[in-house]
Amino acid sequence: MLDAVTLDQLRTFIAVVDEGSFSSAGRKLKRVQSAVSHAMANLETQLGVRVWDRSTKIPTLTEEGRVLLASARRICAEVDSLRRVAEALVSGLEPSVSLVVDAILPVRALVDLCKEFAVKFPTVQLRLYTDTLSGVSARVFDGSCQVGVVGPAASAQGLARQHLTSVRMIPVVAREHPLAKVQGRLTTQALAEYVHIVLSERDGMGRTEDQAILSSNTWRVADLSTKHALLLAGLGWGNMPEHLVKDDLARGRLVRLETAAWGEDTWLLSLSVVHRPELAKGPATRWLLQRMAELCSRELGHP
Repeated sequence: MLDAVTLDQLRTFIAVVDEGSFSSAGRKLKRVQSAVSHAMANLETQLGVRVWDRSTKIPTLTEEGRVLLASARRICAEVDSLRRVAEALVSGLEPSVSLVVDAILPVRALVDLCKEFAVKFPTVQLRLYTDTLSGVSARVFDGSCQVGVVGPAASAQGLARQHLTSVRMIPVVAREHPLAKVQGRLTTQALAEYVHIVLSERDGMGRTEDQAILSSNTWRVADLSTKHALLLAGLGWGNMPEHLVKDDLARGRLVRLETAAWGEDTWLLSLSVVHRPELAKGPATRWLLQRMAELCSRELGHP
């Protein structure tokens, strides 16, 4: 008989509990009290369980009724959630959004973006990846991600591309490193005497040309956290996103190098959103891209 139980009966059951009586539930549901009583009697018959104790003037829940109430609330909540998902899909909301970003994108902006996305689009699954250089655009090319955020050196031929924000890269070294003690601008010859720690392609295939190499003695890493740790350990020098080393510079753990080869804005890197030209951006994707630009501007201090 369970198949005969209806959502209307469950919602009426919940209304009686929440309103405190059959008559109050009837007023809320705009039904006569006898219709509510009849619905509750049918529910008990179909469940085979006595839900209400009618020995008192105002029926009260039995112990079995209290157990069933939790299940009734859960079922109605799930149905309401199903309805919201269906309505969202009809309105054009995407069931999922997949995003891959270059590791130099500010992490705090990315975390805040994900937190806000989860609240604003609770029914949309967000799949997030981080990569470096051409690894980002490769995920967009092969269709594993719909949208990517790439640096200027990454290959993106055949993809639609739009500027998102700019990240300043600065050369740094640990305060104990010999280069930190040199006064004035460092020549290329002086830099070439020490290990240059370079961010490289993760798969080692070199799809992106090396950037800002001033030494033949290079150590190559595939992620910024490893590069950051090696720099802090005084094992070499290298370029890092300014926002990532701001605290290290303020605390004196790292020192910014002045180089003769590069000017102040030489390594102001433009990050761009890339996607396949045929991508139809739904409401969640459009919001995500706009909000990501706003959060990056806040984090990087752009106007």
